[in-house]
Amino acid sequence: MLKTVSEKAVKEPDIQAEGKINWKDLLYSLGALLGLILLSAVLTVLSPDFLTLNNLMNIARQSAINSLISVGMLLTILTAGIDLSVGSVLALSTVVMAILIIKLHVSPFIGVLAGLCLGAFLGFMNGILLTKLHLPHPFISTLGTMNIARGLALIVTGATPISGFPFSVQFLGAAFWGPIPVSFMLVLVVFIIFHLFLTRTTTGRYIYAVGGNPEAARLSGVPVERVLVIVYTLSGFMAAVAGLVLIGRVNAAYPLAGLGYELDAIAAVIIGGASFFGGVGTVWGTLVGALIMAVLRNGLNLLGVSADLQTVAIGAVIIGAVYIDVLRQRAINKGRR
Repeated sequence: MLKTVSEKAVKEPDIQAEGKINWKDLLYSLGALLGLILLSAVLTVLSPDFLTLNNLMNIARQSAINSLISVGMLLTILTAGIDLSVGSVLALSTVVMAILIIKLHVSPFIGVLAGLCLGAFLGFMNGILLTKLHLPHPFISTLGTMNIARGLALIVTGATPISGFPFSVQFLGAAFWGPIPVSFMLVLVVFIIFHLFLTRTTTGRYIYAVGGNPEAARLSGVPVERVLVIVYTLSGFMAAVAGLVLIGRVNAAYPLAGLGYELDAIAAVIIGGASFFGGVGTVWGTLVGALIMAVLRNGLNLLGVSADLQTVAIGAVIIGAVYIDVLRQRAINKGRR
């Protein structure tokens, strides 16, 4: 029974059934990618500077941080949860790296490792709070962690940024391999790993099963609580990895870093085809969602749109993506009747 639940949870849409193409499932599978292509085509027409190598590499670099956070956020949304703490976890992990490496002159390797472990620990605590305290929704536990981590980041730094990292720490966020940002190469490697994790491992199948139907998964023998702890631990770890890339971008750690990053990550995941109802979503869809966010911001900048109007546009895109998710879920429920 366990195998049946897991396989059903990760089943891909049936694009071709009985020799006929299922256009609805095809559109669902490729909708985000088609949206990215259409958006890019429109911006290419509107701005001659959009489709240039320098600008495309700039988009890749700008999308890296959100992509790294989003792949962790994807795991939580697959379980019908959410992680509001990722921006604050990013900030606290980076300032801890800064204090150890710059203030206390600890080895950069040890400092970075400590920051990454702190991010994973904070995610682990999110999972423990959710599963052991039996809170009604991860919104509560991660909201609490968000405020705790942000407050600690402000306290330990005196609310001031810390700069002056060695290049070895900045490498992932600052270096290029030819014209290609190393940060985007890191994104591709990470996404390949997470794709294999979700599709080729038992824990990955469990994650889909928990999001699809947690009670059925529990009755099938899935260790639901352990799966949730793993999911939130990975989300916290990826927030810390994104923080390391941010250090390379700005050569500084500051306690207010990551404000609003959780919203961008949620938007990327949902735009990429994941569902707030859990059990639906892919790693590559999430990457496309993050690229759509980056392309949209980049294009609006090239067109001279003010930051205020950009915020309005991003908000409209998020609402549209969530509404599409609601319509999709209604269609699924209607089909089951």
